Amino acid sequence: QLQLVESGGGLVQPGGSLRLSCAASGFTLDHYVIGWFRQAPGKEREEISCISSSGGSTNYADSVKGRFTISRDNAKNTVDLQMNSLKPEDTAVYYCAADFADPPTAVQAMCLSPIEDFGSWGRGTQVTVSS
Repeated sequence: QLQLVESGGGLVQPGGSLRLSCAASGFTLDHYVIGWFRQAPGKEREEISCISSSGGSTNYADSVKGRFTISRDNAKNTVDLQMNSLKPEDTAVYYCAADFADPPTAVQAMCLSPIEDFGSWGRGTQVTVSS
């Protein structure tokens, strides 16, 4: 059973930066599509970024495009989310999730997996953007 653990959340002022990390134990993440999701109080969980198993495809929600960057660190077996120019509306619990992709389907290769295909989830890390 793939277990994911998020880290790097915290309190940051508007305009600041945080780097989230998604780590796995017992499995190598390069066999999985990895998505970063977030859920704010009273709102539905939304996908904000995704990276294919090869790392060749990435996607971003419009709300974070140009500010967030997803990347793989295969040496550390992590998928990181660099978040810059943070806004109060970025406040949420952030989750990483994995969709097994070995071999990847055409949908997975383009990082277009629907949320229901992500079978493994971390417990989340809180990000609060406030002055």
